[in-house]
Amino acid sequence: MLHSRNRLLLLLAAVIACLGAGTAIGLAIGGGDRAAEPVVRDALAQSAHPRGAKDKTLALTRIIVKPGAELPLHHHPGTQIARIQRGVLTYTVDEGRTVVKKGPADDHPKVVNKIRPGETARIKPGQWLVEQPDSHHHAANRGDERIVIYLATLFRRGAPPSLPG
Repeated sequence: MLHSRNRLLLLLAAVIACLGAGTAIGLAIGGGDRAAEPVVRDALAQSAHPRGAKDKTLALTRIIVKPGAELPLHHHPGTQIARIQRGVLTYTVDEGRTVVKKGPADDHPKVVNKIRPGETARIKPGQWLVEQPDSHHHAANRGDERIVIYLATLFRRGAPPSLPG
């Protein structure tokens, strides 16, 4: 089962890479005037019954983070793969750790950073990371352009995209 799950995660990373996109933020952003929101979450695709992942939901999401926006301390209830398409994300790990990679996910991607608790890194376009439930982190857009992130998530069915703290 672990082997099937790893293959599924690699497949998700490859799909995201083919789309040219994603990062690790799955904050649920409410309705209202979406153009005025500092962070916009667009659910792009979802499967409530992916093979090899009983009681899980597999999802593809795009996150847009406007300049100056802050993503508060949070973690995810399952595995999330994130790839930055545009902009530079300032990303801080508070607990756990996150490994940042670049290159094709299915052909020996290169590790570019290992972010440990208390460390902050700038995640650039074309870089991607895998966030596990024990990685508690926060992020911000400190630049002048919007950040576009694509996320692939594999969470327990019905779980929220992120949890505070």
